Amino acid sequence: MQNRGSSHRLPGLVLRSRISSVMLAMFATMASFYVAGRLWQDAESRVYLIKELDRRTGQGQSAISVDDTLKVAKCRYQHKRLAALEMELAAARHEGFVGSYSSKTNDTNTGKKLMVVIGIITEFERKNNRDVIRRSWLPTGPALKKLEEEKGVLVRFVIGRSENRGDSFDRAIDDENRHTKDIMILDNHIEAPEEYPKKTKLFFAHAADTWDAEFYAKVKDDVYVNIDALGAMLATHLDKPRVYIGCMKSGEVFSQSNHKWYEPDWWKFGDGKSYFRHASGEIFVISRALAQFISINRSILRTYAYDDVTVGSWMIGLDVKHVNEGKFCCSSWSSGAICAAV
Repeated sequence: MQNRGSSHRLPGLVLRSRISSVMLAMFATMASFYVAGRLWQDAESRVYLIKELDRRTGQGQSAISVDDTLKVAKCRYQHKRLAALEMELAAARHEGFVGSYSSKTNDTNTGKKLMVVIGIITEFERKNNRDVIRRSWLPTGPALKKLEEEKGVLVRFVIGRSENRGDSFDRAIDDENRHTKDIMILDNHIEAPEEYPKKTKLFFAHAADTWDAEFYAKVKDDVYVNIDALGAMLATHLDKPRVYIGCMKSGEVFSQSNHKWYEPDWWKFGDGKSYFRHASGEIFVISRALAQFISINRSILRTYAYDDVTVGSWMIGLDVKHVNEGKFCCSSWSSGAICAAV
């Protein structure tokens, strides 16, 4: 009886064993295809990454561009700023402060990119110069706003704060700005002759952070500017992402401390004691990418005794197009000229 029962169960066991073997084989086959596919994808990914690494490090066809560097640095910088702002916000909330949100990030938020932001570097005691400019080439009141909206040209006088914060100098400049609304006050900069190059650096950084423009220009407060001619000239350089425009010059580096143009870091310019090529300080222009570069690296960009040499030194190490523009040589006013220095 037992032998007969066992013989009846045997075919069923064999059948189930065969089905299990087939299922196992199918599963093994599918798993093999899956693993092979993943290995193929990983291999392709490794090949791509190796090629990309070669390209980025210069072992392949090209090195990483300045634009890519700016994008990476900008992301890192924005991440740090965001983290700092989140900490400040948390601290403010802990103290019971509640802010109101405004989508308006600056006083000219029209949604349209500007052609150029012009910063006129000035000082407390030079109000007469500012008034002369307002009576000549810089419009005031509604005309100033119209210049921004119709021609894409934004102009601001640039000044810092007094060493004695809140004194008569600070109060006077605040009162002037309430009436004219054409002054950019750098609250984190102390006005001093030796700090002039740092003020130019902060202007470019602040302007790049605040306004989206194709170009950013620095002008002295004793220079008259033909805005129409400037706009027409800049329009011819819109195809150059990294451009540095000015009346290019060089010159002797003076090591004598009693000389008017003394350069404390004279020894860094070699035995020839000659400055590298740079734009004259009366007026010069840089493109948006270069202004963003200055903004991102403001804390590590060193300055020399003069702002024109300082900015020129930053341009040397970058892939920048230097444009020697004769119309920026402000020695005399002629037909088609862009500037004239008094």
